[in-house]
Amino acid sequence: MLWVKAFHIVFVASWFAGLFYLPRIFVNLAMVPPGSVAERGRLLIMARKLLRFTTLLAVPAVGLGLWLWLGWWRGAGGWLHAKLFLVLLVIGYHHSCVVLLRKLQDNTCHRSHRWFRIYNELPVLLLAAVVILAVVKPF
Repeated sequence: MLWVKAFHIVFVASWFAGLFYLPRIFVNLAMVPPGSVAERGRLLIMARKLLRFTTLLAVPAVGLGLWLWLGWWRGAGGWLHAKLFLVLLVIGYHHSCVVLLRKLQDNTCHRSHRWFRIYNELPVLLLAAVVILAVVKPF
């Protein structure tokens, strides 16, 4: 089970690295001047590739997490239920990145770079909460 836990942590850390950086690309896309087609195109390519890679990292992270959950769910405290809820929020955040990228590609997203800067902080808060629940197990 320790190998499963170790690989789960590696994939979760990698997944979150993508979730930290992808919205940063969105910030840059929101700041691209209207006539800068090449810059916008380059940022969109970077965002698409990073999203694809991040999604590939999310699959084993969630799969290994389910494997661990199946081994722990009996006798686990409320912390595990709270953690699972936060994991669902992270998956929802990942999905919202997919939706935002589609809107940015279609040029139908009119969010400001300031909005994206705040949006960029959400995965940091989610990761901190998940780690605290998993390590401290407060309830």
